[in-house]
Amino acid sequence: METLSLPGPTGKLEALLEEPDQGEPAGAALVCHPHPLHGGTMHNKVVHRVARGLRQSGHAVLRFNFRGVNLSEGTHDGGRGEVEDAAAALGFLRERYPTLPYTLAGFSFGSRVALRLAQLHPDAARVIAAGLPAHYPGIEKLFECPIPRVFIHSVNDSICAPEPVREFYDSLDGPKRMIWIQGQDHFFAGALEELEKSVVSLG
Repeated sequence: METLSLPGPTGKLEALLEEPDQGEPAGAALVCHPHPLHGGTMHNKVVHRVARGLRQSGHAVLRFNFRGVNLSEGTHDGGRGEVEDAAAALGFLRERYPTLPYTLAGFSFGSRVALRLAQLHPDAARVIAAGLPAHYPGIEKLFECPIPRVFIHSVNDSICAPEPVREFYDSLDGPKRMIWIQGQDHFFAGALEELEKSVVSLG
């Protein structure tokens, strides 16, 4: 694990970079955390499991804290600046691994950031959106996406209810996949191992 301080749009961004335990990485991945104003950080257990699943499947994984979270400088910007933060983190990741295919991923608020970032980076291999808050206003802005999308959601999510996610998913064109996890809540309680394995299975 490498602890980093990355240059961001409003100051330094705290980050962690991890490579696979064995062998050279076959891909790179960026993972975005849940809502900063509700305790979301890069150490969130779902973010950790998604990152670990990606690492087990051969990816070098970068997690980072959005502006205003822990050691990251700046203040929360309602999602707009956070996309800029993610873009800055992705820039570092791609500079470190310029020849590797890369994945964008996120949980909850971070999944919307990852989907928006995917719209701006059509050369990404895919985007993984876990616990997508599809009921939030503006979800229609995320309909169009040039890369394959994978959605992972808990069947018992009471914060981001499954039905709006189903409706959003059904409305999408292009390559897509939906994975339902038997979690007890939004945070995949009781099913974190299942969540991690589902990420590993994506390759």
